[in-house]
Amino acid sequence: MSEGGTYTLLIERTEDGTLEVGALGSLSFPSGWYAYTGSALGSGGFSRVDRHERVAAGDHDVRHWHVDYLLGAPGTQLDHVVCSAGVDIECAVADAVAGSRVREFGSSDCDCESHLAFHPDRTTLLDAVDRAHRANR
Repeated sequence: MSEGGTYTLLIERTEDGTLEVGALGSLSFPSGWYAYTGSALGSGGFSRVDRHERVAAGDHDVRHWHVDYLLGAPGTQLDHVVCSAGVDIECAVADAVAGSRVREFGSSDCDCESHLAFHPDRTTLLDAVDRAHRANR
């Protein structure tokens, strides 16, 4: 998939724990559901999502982005991906997704509080992600 745009990863944490997240340091991640929103606007497009899938599967161990530390951690699974092709709506989607925020996660290159939202319920979070993508396309 070479066309780019904005994507949100739905991630499940099956256990509570503290993770080292690069320059952010130690962060607590309770079990539950996380939505990470990013952009894939470069020449590789949505191949960035393929890379995230390889990190989550344990097939790629380089940690470059904040989300790599979460995806590569034990007790973490990538569940679902929502993509909006051809649009740069990363910040709008991240801001619109319901849930509590993990401060500064994935937002070091913008003014957003965070690009990672937490919610204990999968259905509620996935519905919020779908609505955010549809509303901002």
